[in-house]
Amino acid sequence: MRTTHRIFKFHAKAATTSLFLVTAAGAATLSAQNLNPKSTSFSDDSLLTSAAFSDVIRAGLSGVVRSSRAIWTIASTVVDYKYSLHGLSEDSEDYRRLLSEVHLRSAKRILQLCEANRGFYVKAGQFVASLRQVPKEYSSTLSSLQDQAVPCPFKSIKDALTSNLGPDLSEIFLFFDEHPIAAASIAQVHRAVLKDHQEVAVKVQYPGLEHQLKVDIAAMSFLSKFVEWFFPEYRFRWMVSKFTEAIVLELDFINEARNSERTGKYFKNNPVVRVPLVFWEFTTRRVLTMQFCKGCKVDDLERIKEMGIKPNKVARALVEVFAEMIFIHGFVHGDPHPGNILVSPEGPNGFCLVILDHGIYKELDEGFRLAYCQLWEALILLDANKIQQLGEYFGVGKYSRYFPLIFTGRTIDSKSTLGRGMSAVEKENLNQELKALKMEDISSFMESLPSDFLTILRTDGLLRSLLRKLGALQRVRLLAYAKYAVHGLHTKLDPESDNMVKAMFSRFIATLSYLQLRLILEVLELLSRAQQVKHALINWFKKILISAGYFVRNSRILFLPQTS
Repeated sequence: MRTTHRIFKFHAKAATTSLFLVTAAGAATLSAQNLNPKSTSFSDDSLLTSAAFSDVIRAGLSGVVRSSRAIWTIASTVVDYKYSLHGLSEDSEDYRRLLSEVHLRSAKRILQLCEANRGFYVKAGQFVASLRQVPKEYSSTLSSLQDQAVPCPFKSIKDALTSNLGPDLSEIFLFFDEHPIAAASIAQVHRAVLKDHQEVAVKVQYPGLEHQLKVDIAAMSFLSKFVEWFFPEYRFRWMVSKFTEAIVLELDFINEARNSERTGKYFKNNPVVRVPLVFWEFTTRRVLTMQFCKGCKVDDLERIKEMGIKPNKVARALVEVFAEMIFIHGFVHGDPHPGNILVSPEGPNGFCLVILDHGIYKELDEGFRLAYCQLWEALILLDANKIQQLGEYFGVGKYSRYFPLIFTGRTIDSKSTLGRGMSAVEKENLNQELKALKMEDISSFMESLPSDFLTILRTDGLLRSLLRKLGALQRVRLLAYAKYAVHGLHTKLDPESDNMVKAMFSRFIATLSYLQLRLILEVLELLSRAQQVKHALINWFKKILISAGYFVRNSRILFLPQTS
């Protein structure tokens, strides 16, 4: 008991020390990056005006407070883990039960931190919630951040508009709704009407975000190192790096507009997909003006049904759009949460999908895209040798055996058919295997994966969540991925430069290969069903025999001569 008390005192002292350290780190970041006009900046402004200087000071002071709050939260969490789990064997039931409780307490603390700091902390919380590799206590608790955004007062939004589009907004807009139709962690969207009577949606970035980002990222980087110091097996620097990479791109609305136009080009012949047009003359790095498109969120089942649209059709269209992005174009939308995909009651089949928010995209390396197509073909057929080979290519070695579990819900030795759950025996064997895994294994796995793979994992996780809400069976996603993976293995064609004969021949070969794969899957499904029917008939026959035996025994008793 005395030893435990000393450990608790030591970590409490470390938490207090770290509080001062991160405050100093925030101040140093402020002075080195924000107050020096010559330092590298996200901004194009060459001069630091007095107003901008005031924004920098406010952002810097706010950053110190936010950083201090963050380190106190994380330090408290470190103490909780160390103190609560001290002296327990990692193989014991008590350890696993208490670990889950600490996960939940810690997730709630971090949720409160994100709600207090807002801005990039909310975005970071959303990023973590979308990762299927974090403990479920974190992902389920932080998922509530997806719908949390406090709109910015219109005065600040108007200042941002005038500084980016010009002082007289009446020369551009006939009407501008001061109340936002959507608000997120870095921007909000207003409905407006241009002078030529076109209805538009105007996305405006919150003022001061770029200065705030520098301090917040410095604090998050420090926190990841701080946690790693206490828990060497928990390595989160890769997560901070990926988040920083994504958020910097998302702050540049010119980049988002380019991504939007590129996606629109890829899907221009697909009537089920609509990408809003960009109005370039009214678009800057901090203001994006685009075509206004009506529709409801893709997970709003009530509205979808009211429009007479079947949710399973929406699910099928949704998964095919993203499968085409991943396997065919290698240009992937990295943030497909419900607010970024609308269902509109327009289109050849009674609806279309409106794809919004093109800030986070990942262009897959061509070698990776082809290898990922091969991986899915191997996953569908459960080709263990091929999965192992591709695991070596992706740099994860022995952990490749978990690819089937991550993507299809089967173990690499599974006998179940595609889209069906594991048997009770398989689940038991898997549980025993997973108990032997340490956090060190998970950290090593995540660090070894190529950056393209991490993006795919996040996008696939968000997509699976949407499909569940739409009531789609897992088989819908798996077959769509199989179809587009096979098509993606053939020549990647440019519809504008490749000749028609070559394109038609490639599509024919791809379709033939997919039909062959689909036939194999159907045969496996048929054999599985035949096996199930066989077991059902055997059980039925056993029951009949048992019932018959029971009847015979009772009859013998009934007709035996009675003795007095």
